Amino acid sequence: MQNKAYDPFVSDPKQAAILASAFTAFRLYGFRRTSMEDIARGAGMSRAAVYLHYRNKEDILRALTQDYYDQAATAISTVLARPLPATDALTAAFEAQAGPVFEAMLSSPHGQELLDTKYASSADIAREGEARMAALYADWLRKEQAADRISLTPFGDDPAALATTMMAALHGVKAAMPDYASYRTSVRRLAQLFGAALSR
Repeated sequence: MQNKAYDPFVSDPKQAAILASAFTAFRLYGFRRTSMEDIARGAGMSRAAVYLHYRNKEDILRALTQDYYDQAATAISTVLARPLPATDALTAAFEAQAGPVFEAMLSSPHGQELLDTKYASSADIAREGEARMAALYADWLRKEQAADRISLTPFGDDPAALATTMMAALHGVKAAMPDYASYRTSVRRLAQLFGAALSR
């Protein structure tokens, strides 16, 4: 990915500019070394203007975390609405879940710091976001089974439990913090494994 710029999901143009600037600064310099002045400069506004929208760096990181989960949920929902075979649907959904944000983070020397800080400062948002994505997978599994396109029998006919397992498997891949090419390969492998097991 040549352009590591972040395209925020929020509709407010000033908030979008702040989040895009913050993401770039965090990726380049790390969360701890980035100042509100850095973020304001990148957004093309004064620090006072930034403070009208966000209290501090932690507040901005929480907003970025929420923005990521909103984007990911929308992308997953769009992919899973397509009439695709199970393996293709899961491959596309798993890749959409990571999106360009995770690619940019994996290319940053501060990626692990950003993940650690995200879970420390935005644990509640992360929990809600993960649950939201798991629910999307569970709903898709339920619909695919009802249409007789997949079989959940090997998984105890429990779409919610399987969706949780999928999310855990994806977390396992992410925890290793590989390069993005290796990450995509592992994600596709997971999709193939789940897709093959689900296929009738």
